[in-house]
Amino acid sequence: MKFKLYNFFRNSAGHRVRIALALKGLEYEYVSVNIGPALEQKSESYLQINPQGLVPTLEHDGARITQSLAIVEYLEEQFPEPAILPKDSLTRARARAFAGAIASEMHALNNSGVHRFLEQDMQADAERRLKWYFHWARLGFSALENMLANEKETPFCFGGEPGIADIFLVPQHVNYRRFGVPLDDYPRLNRIVERCENLPAFQAAAPEAQPDYIEGF
Repeated sequence: MKFKLYNFFRNSAGHRVRIALALKGLEYEYVSVNIGPALEQKSESYLQINPQGLVPTLEHDGARITQSLAIVEYLEEQFPEPAILPKDSLTRARARAFAGAIASEMHALNNSGVHRFLEQDMQADAERRLKWYFHWARLGFSALENMLANEKETPFCFGGEPGIADIFLVPQHVNYRRFGVPLDDYPRLNRIVERCENLPAFQAAAPEAQPDYIEGF
């Protein structure tokens, strides 16, 4: 098999890559790296694969690529059809900005490593950690909703087919639902996510559809 994905069902960055692979119809070997209390991503063996100790890592013909945004862009360059980037340069830039806002501004502040640091090193209790999570969630989704308010209404973020923005939006929305973030103020985002989650590619990439899924985790 050409592709090997080091991944965990509950990891939103890995979720993005699974969606991209599914949209492009690419098969891959699933290698589970448990980023829960087991901290398998910090093991000596995995650090040889990804020196950052993060998931996902995509292996393609022996070469390894890290960071979900880089992986998705790589897949687009190697397998341009069906396209997940808009054709015109301005819309393409906006779609990349949307995805980057999620990866760099939102997820980066609310991932498990950050919350582990808040709990263990900063001695922040569960209430304060949740306040932190909700603050960045509201700030980020409000900005995304406003970004799309300036765009023509389309079925997906930037057009009639799902693309890079939708690939990054859905896993973040899944996370926020799991933690009980109020989402009523983001009707356009909610409509887009609902359409995406009715598509087979998004359903195949969902956390509960993965071989290492753990109920209640």
